[in-house]
Amino acid sequence: MLDIRFVRENPELVKENIRKKFQEAKLPLVDQVIALDAENRAAMTEANTLRGNRNTLSKQIGALMGQGKKEEAEAVKAQVAAQADRLKELEAREAELEEQIRTIMLTIPNMIDPSVPIGPDDSCNVEVQRFGGAKAPEFEIPYHTEIMERFDGIDLDSARRVAGNGFYYLMGDIARLHSAVLSYARDFMIDKGFTYVIPPFMMHGAVVQGVMSFPEMDAMMYKIEGEDLYLIGTSEHTMIGRFVDQIIPEAKLPQTLTSYSPCFRKEKGAHGLEERGVYRIHQFEKQEMIVVCKPEESMDWYDKLWHNSVELFRSLDIPVRQLECCSGDLADLKVKSCDIEAWSPRQQKYFEVCSCSNLGDAQARRLKIRVKGEDGRNYLPHTLNNTCVAPPRMLIAFLENNLQADGTVLIPEVLRPYMGGKDKLVPKH
Repeated sequence: MLDIRFVRENPELVKENIRKKFQEAKLPLVDQVIALDAENRAAMTEANTLRGNRNTLSKQIGALMGQGKKEEAEAVKAQVAAQADRLKELEAREAELEEQIRTIMLTIPNMIDPSVPIGPDDSCNVEVQRFGGAKAPEFEIPYHTEIMERFDGIDLDSARRVAGNGFYYLMGDIARLHSAVLSYARDFMIDKGFTYVIPPFMMHGAVVQGVMSFPEMDAMMYKIEGEDLYLIGTSEHTMIGRFVDQIIPEAKLPQTLTSYSPCFRKEKGAHGLEERGVYRIHQFEKQEMIVVCKPEESMDWYDKLWHNSVELFRSLDIPVRQLECCSGDLADLKVKSCDIEAWSPRQQKYFEVCSCSNLGDAQARRLKIRVKGEDGRNYLPHTLNNTCVAPPRMLIAFLENNLQADGTVLIPEVLRPYMGGKDKLVPKH
């Protein structure tokens, strides 16, 4: 969410940013919110004047009563009563205007970074660089669920009967591999100096509005019926929500956190063949990276976060590339974002496994997160997040890239301590 003062002083910049995001339908909101803001400030000025008058008139009443001028005092009382009615009207109008302004400000997208490529959708995302050699296999690689089935590692049919499509049972070595990847990612981030956290897996609606845009909320969130609670779609939401309405001492920045959580998503819409199995599902687990920092440090942290993902995936022998997200592919709160995509030897292409985002001060402004600087003044911090690993999708890349011609799956050295020392998985079929 932008600062209303910035919108008021830079309406054309805000409109140009909306055009860059290909959201022309939102252009009228800029003039509308500026007009509402002007009306609100006028109401506040009049209300403050009336409050000042009330104090002055109250003193006059006391003086007149002391002088025995009862009629004159009653006349002043009538004036005070009339102004009190007007003040009540103004205060009610202020509340209405502030709500209207907030609703619009939650809808106007954040200002994107000048380095963001311009384009209407993800087809305009730009490959920046590749890490590791993406090779074509010399043997046929089965679909990922077929690989898992060879290890008796997955049961989708039972999951459909229990919960419907988009759910799964992982079993045996595949389930152990799933847990091993999460444990390795946890320790990988702890070794980077991040604090490990297990957050709440539900949150209030006000926190949801503070951390994401309305379209994201509608497309992602599951609401608990009859309660002001939503299941989280990613632990970033409750991790940032942890600082809601708090003032953080500047000496405690940056906050560098890595969190584990299950994640729950609606995943609306039709999906292609390659997004079936355990690629696009309603429930999964994830290790996340979160940073709360000084504004001038956020771009440095952005680079550090996505490089962490590259290092982790390369340590598991998975080739990856960095893909810069274009303007139209950015959620409204994001200043800059990139995806880390893993190589799929079966498909001979890359697919998304991590998403790194700098949200500027948007979440901090929405949630009233402030930092007390050394000079005693408060300012808004910047917030960032990045996927560390999100199995079981990440398992697709792992299994395909470590599958051997004889059907075994090699276990990279860094993962062996989490797999009981095993250096490979041997299929049962």
